[in-house]
Amino acid sequence: MRQSDVRGERGRRAAVPEPREHGEDGRPPERKGPASPGAGHRPGGGQGRPKRSRGVRILRWTALTLAVLILGAAGAGYFYYEHLNGNLKKEDLDLGDSKIGKPEPNAAGQTPLNILLIGSDSRNTAENVKLGGAKQDAGRKPLGDVQMLVHVSADRSNMSVVSIPRDTRVTIPQCTDPHDGTVYPKTEGAINQSLQHGGPGCTVATWKELTGVYIDHFMMIDFSGVVSMADAIGGVPVCVDDNVYSHDSKGHGSGLKLTKGTHNVKGVQALQWLRTRYGFEDNSDIGRAKAQHMYMTSMIRQLKAGTKLSDPGKLMDLAEAATDALTVDHGLGTVKELYDLGNDLKRVPTKRTTMITMPWEYGGGGGYVLPKPGDAEQTFSLLRNDVALDGKDKKKPDATPAPTGPKEEIPVVVQNGTASTVLGPVSGRASVITSELVRLGYAKATANATLISQADTTVLYPDEARQGDGLAVAKALKLPESAVKSSQSVREISVVVGNDWRQGTVYPRPAADDDGGGGKTPKSADALNGEEKGCMQVNPGYTF
Repeated sequence: MRQSDVRGERGRRAAVPEPREHGEDGRPPERKGPASPGAGHRPGGGQGRPKRSRGVRILRWTALTLAVLILGAAGAGYFYYEHLNGNLKKEDLDLGDSKIGKPEPNAAGQTPLNILLIGSDSRNTAENVKLGGAKQDAGRKPLGDVQMLVHVSADRSNMSVVSIPRDTRVTIPQCTDPHDGTVYPKTEGAINQSLQHGGPGCTVATWKELTGVYIDHFMMIDFSGVVSMADAIGGVPVCVDDNVYSHDSKGHGSGLKLTKGTHNVKGVQALQWLRTRYGFEDNSDIGRAKAQHMYMTSMIRQLKAGTKLSDPGKLMDLAEAATDALTVDHGLGTVKELYDLGNDLKRVPTKRTTMITMPWEYGGGGGYVLPKPGDAEQTFSLLRNDVALDGKDKKKPDATPAPTGPKEEIPVVVQNGTASTVLGPVSGRASVITSELVRLGYAKATANATLISQADTTVLYPDEARQGDGLAVAKALKLPESAVKSSQSVREISVVVGNDWRQGTVYPRPAADDDGGGGKTPKSADALNGEEKGCMQVNPGYTF
């Protein structure tokens, strides 16, 4: 058994890579195709002695939890455990000043889990420079070229993964670097530049303000981390529908060279697959994101099948690679916390895993893309409201509970949820809506002076007996029934006036989507199911 088998200079690795083939200064490259993010790798783990049969059982969970294999691989006791803890690099979770709160627990006391995966193009080691090229960028701060949000439902029945194109133009909120105290003012720019404003905590802050989604954790990995993790996994099966060579005379391409069919890629070849833009579909970052989604779903299926890693030595290799490759927030800063996360995530069935790219469109000049009006917000709303992107959530009963009594006897508390650091708060919203409720007959409505930030206006009820009261209040304010939610943190019916209702007393109904329901994933998100295999379409200009 190996104890402190530290792999030489495996590097203090930090983030799932998505190196630039052009535009290393952080600006988007000139191109005709879209831009998009890439894939991250997942940590996972196990516990107990590394017996073969137990090792197989330990591996039955999602690729996101690869690092959890640490406990199963250890077997060397406390000192090896501490050694692995020491491998992990930790950073602050949120460097902004967001007032977005954690989602309210459902009736069963469960809350969703949101984890941001970041791929850094860091050239901070000789190994990263060799793998990523662009030697002239060895000294610059890394860009977060791969960004994916993993949303696990409150009941752990499904998982949604949303990529955002790296050149999406966003507002990056003010962030303070925890290491040197530098204050980076609020600015406009590509979302991948947020990593340069103090680290991953600013990327988290940017995502929270863009999507309105609370983020619990982040995981970050760099070029060399991807290579070592891919080697430790033993490779991942991927497929192309034709021979592909991602290379041309102008220097475009990742160098990936595969013949038509299925291949088990690992090491540098896995990194090339995840980097490839020139050679897939229309040579855009959107095609690259699809390739990364295919890689992730294939890895999930492989790990759940218990293949490749039943050998104790391989488990230990993965334990070293996973902890040495990752930078995480302090909430995931120990092997035990990663293990607990893995136990939580392993409950999600592969068939209920959905991967998408944020709906986007060109805009803003300079090659940037923007969130597609309507479709992008609809996607974020599904995440905020814990609605599965596969459309397979159980339908609620048709029966509508009756109120507990006359509306003039129902206490209602109204709170202002417009404290957005990007849009700025709107003062007096709680008072305005309180007055409107009183006018509508809710004589016991009162305002809560505490200011918070929330994307969607919601009506919260404390127990099943008062669900009818919540529905009645929503109807009076002309809010949709989907705005009514159970909450164990309130004692009375509570209305939180969100950033979707920043003025007036008439709720602005969102525009209906194509299906008229507003509860489905937009077609423009290009969803991929976790059990879908398929092959990447090769661009005819990059075949051989």
